[in-house]
Amino acid sequence: MQQFLDFFNYNFNFGSSISFSVKSLLIILIVFVSTRYFLKLVRRLVQRTLNKQAQFTFQSIFSFFNYFVYVIVILITFDNIGVNVTAIFAASAALLVGVGLALQTFIQDIISGVFIIADQTVHVGDIIQLDGQVGKIENITLRTTRAVTIDNKVLIIPNHKFLTSILYNWTENGTLTREYVSVGVAYGTDIKLVKKLLIELTKEFPEILQEPKPDVLFNDFGDNALDLKLSFTLNNSFSANLIKSDVRYKIYEVFNTNAIDIPFPQRTVWLNQVEPQTDD
Repeated sequence: MQQFLDFFNYNFNFGSSISFSVKSLLIILIVFVSTRYFLKLVRRLVQRTLNKQAQFTFQSIFSFFNYFVYVIVILITFDNIGVNVTAIFAASAALLVGVGLALQTFIQDIISGVFIIADQTVHVGDIIQLDGQVGKIENITLRTTRAVTIDNKVLIIPNHKFLTSILYNWTENGTLTREYVSVGVAYGTDIKLVKKLLIELTKEFPEILQEPKPDVLFNDFGDNALDLKLSFTLNNSFSANLIKSDVRYKIYEVFNTNAIDIPFPQRTVWLNQVEPQTDD
């Protein structure tokens, strides 16, 4: 029995101020396991009272704070079993500074992820534009957000980008978006006919909603053309570029059928001829 007690009280010394006994290591292990199961129990009890979206938000934030709980519990345990925590920090100060600098962006992404999830800046399924890239949100984690572009490429976005860059959320106000296709017609063209043709051709696209009604805006008197803008509403803005491309094809076809010109820039150049001078 005495040998058994001696084994548990045997100390492992690391320098002059840091030492561990087998008993201390066992206590640390028990505390760590107990903390783990306690956090699991808390998570299950809280999630039972939340809906699906709230469960996702809570789980993401809770997993972040787990790390803090583990660190605090372990430090308190070390202090209570006689380990000089100050000496540990002093011995590893240079290492901790290096690790802190290396993890600076990582921690920034984590904190940004907590803010995004907590204040619901973006949601899964939202269509966003960030730094010129457009994608549909597929997954939001604490460090990164995963989005898929229209050409099925995956964007892995560090979460700090949402706080440091201008973010356009195309679907923040709903899935309906107003889109525009610009076109110019020659001066002298019957613009009432053009307006009628443009509105009529939108009916050939099932993706374009007829309520609210499509409209044609007289945008400006251009240098070479009358600038018009066809506006319409889509319920799938993620495919807007493809639909607008098809609309342009149709506009070109309809204009050719109805002899409507789409002018190109023209310039009139006047040449003044100067007769060469002759010496008498």
